[in-house]
Amino acid sequence: MTQDQTNSLIEHGARRYIITITVVLCTLLELIDTTVVNVATSTLMGNLGATISEVSWVIAAYAIANVIVVPMSGFLSSFFGRKYYFAGSVAIFTFASLMCGLSGSIWTLVFWRFVQGIGGGALFATSQTILKEIYPPEKIGMAMAMFGMGVILGPTIGPFLGGYLVYNYSWPVIFYVNIPIGIIAIFLTLTYIRDNPFDKKQESGIDWLGIILLIIGIGSLQLVLEQGERNDWFESQYIITFTLLAVGGIVGFIYRELTAKNPIVDLRVLLKGNVAIATVMNFVLGFILFGSVFIYPIYMQRFLGFTAQMSGAMFIPGALLSGMLMPIVGGMLSKGTPPKFMIIGGFLVTAIFVFWSSFIFTTNTGTEAMYWPLLVRGLGMAFLFVPLSGLTLGGLNGKDVGQASGISNMIRQIGGSMSVAIIGVLNETRSAEHRANILDHVTPDNPLVSERLNAMKAGLMSATAVADKAAQQALAFLDYSINKQAAILSYIDIFHYLTVFILISIPLVLFAKTYKLNKDDLGGH
Repeated sequence: MTQDQTNSLIEHGARRYIITITVVLCTLLELIDTTVVNVATSTLMGNLGATISEVSWVIAAYAIANVIVVPMSGFLSSFFGRKYYFAGSVAIFTFASLMCGLSGSIWTLVFWRFVQGIGGGALFATSQTILKEIYPPEKIGMAMAMFGMGVILGPTIGPFLGGYLVYNYSWPVIFYVNIPIGIIAIFLTLTYIRDNPFDKKQESGIDWLGIILLIIGIGSLQLVLEQGERNDWFESQYIITFTLLAVGGIVGFIYRELTAKNPIVDLRVLLKGNVAIATVMNFVLGFILFGSVFIYPIYMQRFLGFTAQMSGAMFIPGALLSGMLMPIVGGMLSKGTPPKFMIIGGFLVTAIFVFWSSFIFTTNTGTEAMYWPLLVRGLGMAFLFVPLSGLTLGGLNGKDVGQASGISNMIRQIGGSMSVAIIGVLNETRSAEHRANILDHVTPDNPLVSERLNAMKAGLMSATAVADKAAQQALAFLDYSINKQAAILSYIDIFHYLTVFILISIPLVLFAKTYKLNKDDLGGH
């Protein structure tokens, strides 16, 4: 695009703010729905007569559809026009939300969650592209800050909102709340958002082979990451089959996209600007963000007796801090602060949070001990999302913006899924090792063990007059204590691994080029 073309897309006054609110709200909705169902699994099992394995597909179907659509959003936005593609995606998301709430069986719900994920995946990447184009160069940092607020708040609000709605109303309500917001968003999109007239339409047809390979490769990978732990990983022929499909599909997809004239996902954009470096750092961010969010709720609910709603509420202060800092971070970017230095600072603060977490996890940690580390996490995230968006999109224009946004957002989601999968395996293996080590010292001839068992037995005798039953209960309590200690030691190990992972990733950012947010740089690459 030329400089005049770039300027002609910029919006002003109330129109710009209406568009900003619309796209940020849609991003928020999409991200809330990635986590809102997690707290309703028990209710869904009871109401729909489903097993835990079947309910897991309600979460997996959305994630799989999401990760397939996100990288294609740049192409599809250009092909259909961003206005109608965005409005259509909101419409699909809204209608699917209605059908999710009306579902009478678990597999009907799984199907509509997949459809909802198709609509939702487009909202995330397209929102970022729209914001990049409607703000003038000197205010793009602020635009990314608005987008970052949605990214931070969505996954945090999801579990809390889901818990509140399921407890006070019923599970369909977690889907119905999307409907009025979706209808308003469709109206505002059609009224205020303009098409980018300078996007080149595809003239030689759609890259159907690329789409098929993307669905097979990325879809299979996401399925393996979502379902692997429940199916004993590579002990399952089912998981092995989809792993082979993922490898074959991704290799074929990469080759196809690098050689096709009009690829569905233009991987060549990775050679422009800082897209390659930013994509790797987005993977690291997704890995750390989802990894820490995965461990804390498990610990709080399993050992501290928290409900899903209570554990979700623990993340809200940190998320609000991030939200309040976003405009400040955006302002710093707009004034010329290089994103790479802010990213380094953000990752260092996040490393402090992760390492700090390894010291507070005990058998009786209180909420106050977790409050401050989670607040530090919010501080670190504030200096990561917005600068990473700036690093990804700096020096890009036109279709490259949508392509880079789609690729980096897909990689961040895959990073999050890989994190949860790897942490699940590590938790299982390290817990077993720690349990074995503890049992080496818990022997019948150990006087401390005998003393503790006798004390527990004596305490239980006051509740039951049967000595044998009291002895069995004392052994059960001891076994529970051992398992609890082994699990906590495994969490500490995982936090140490995550700290090292962050620290070895940081130097890569130093290789990033600096693109100032000024009018000259927006004219080309």
